[in-house]
Amino acid sequence: MIRLALLRHGHTAWNREGRIQGRSDIALDAEAEVDLAALALPSPWDQAALWSSPLKRAARTAELVSGRKPQTSDALTEMNWGDWEGLHGTELRADPTSGFRDIEQWGWDYRPAGGESVSELRARLQGWVAGLQSDTVAVCHIGVMRVLLAQASGWNFDGPAPFAVKRGRLFVIEVTPESWTMWPDPVRLEKRP
Repeated sequence: MIRLALLRHGHTAWNREGRIQGRSDIALDAEAEVDLAALALPSPWDQAALWSSPLKRAARTAELVSGRKPQTSDALTEMNWGDWEGLHGTELRADPTSGFRDIEQWGWDYRPAGGESVSELRARLQGWVAGLQSDTVAVCHIGVMRVLLAQASGWNFDGPAPFAVKRGRLFVIEVTPESWTMWPDPVRLEKRP
């Protein structure tokens, strides 16, 4: 069995503005840098393999909470939101012709305009998880986390999610060749002394 702990990157200016980031390489904002520098991975996660998305916001989060540079994988890059990157979700939601849907209505085949489907994201993530050799922390994005946690919990993007992805917490999945199982409670990062 391998344990995979998922951590969402810190805030960016686009997060705070409600913009869809996707693959846009937006850095952490100054407040996130300060907040994350005050946190650390708890034991035993501080000794686990460390991976992140290659996007600045994830790689920098990993470095701040661990004190070391992560290995990066393109597989952990956020879902491609295509034509919607940089736009406000609230504006897309208000336009009935946009095709935008809330996550509870996605299904595995949902695809943002000009972007990547949820099932395509799942396929690249499953390949990455299959290559893990030891307990691992992966600092990534909310879309990546939702897909991995959906896989582990049996949620099919069809109604309210059985989890809420919050920052500053590790969401742990136990991975065996037969199944993925999500821990019921996330593990909080520790405050540095």
